[in-house]
Amino acid sequence: MDDSRTPRTPFFHALSAEARRALERIGRTRRFASGQVLIEEGDDRQEVWLLLRGSAKVTRLISDGKASLVDFKVSGELLGEIAAMDCGPRTATVTACRDGLARVIAWPDLLSFLREHPEAMIALHRVLGARLRSSDRRRLEFGAYPVLIRLARVLVDLAESCGTRLPDRGTPPRKVYRIDVALTQLEYASLTGVKERAVHQAFAELRRLELVTTNERLPHVSDMDRLRAIALLDEGAERSLVKYSA
Repeated sequence: MDDSRTPRTPFFHALSAEARRALERIGRTRRFASGQVLIEEGDDRQEVWLLLRGSAKVTRLISDGKASLVDFKVSGELLGEIAAMDCGPRTATVTACRDGLARVIAWPDLLSFLREHPEAMIALHRVLGARLRSSDRRRLEFGAYPVLIRLARVLVDLAESCGTRLPDRGTPPRKVYRIDVALTQLEYASLTGVKERAVHQAFAELRRLELVTTNERLPHVSDMDRLRAIALLDEGAERSLVKYSA
């Protein structure tokens, strides 16, 4: 069992009410539509986006010119802060998954804010550290776990970070989530580090186990506790995996 995972805590949500109000006073407000490119790979503008409402996906171009999904962003997170900090070009493209709202802040203004609010600087360091740990963990998972477990972990992460908890179903009650980010199976393949066909087969197995439904525009997790067991994230998970894989 892996107990190194911690829930994603967006930068904005980690701040005090006073710091949040101060941050909302700098920069300019931008509304955006689903599918709109917010940040483009290679761009050199020194701006940081604070996502106030909505969600977005982060993609990078790979050797064959195709876009590979590497991360997703939810309300309260910063976009483009690394490139702004090191004055380099954008290393990825960020595209809105849903209509939303953001503050676009020039890096010098954000830096002044961070200097005036040390708690925000600490929060930013924690966010960057958590992102590094997540990246390291994902690389280890690629070699350590089969596709089913890796896909289950991605789905748990998506449901808990940018999903909606729906009314429980069944007896005993099962925790149900709607994942509020529409991704293609190719994008799920990018997140799990496998071929699209392997993700298709893993989804079919999760549907057979009645853990997810994918016949709607947004996927639903039908039983979060069992999905976490498949993902080896809870006590007794190893026994559950043997049971479900039999």
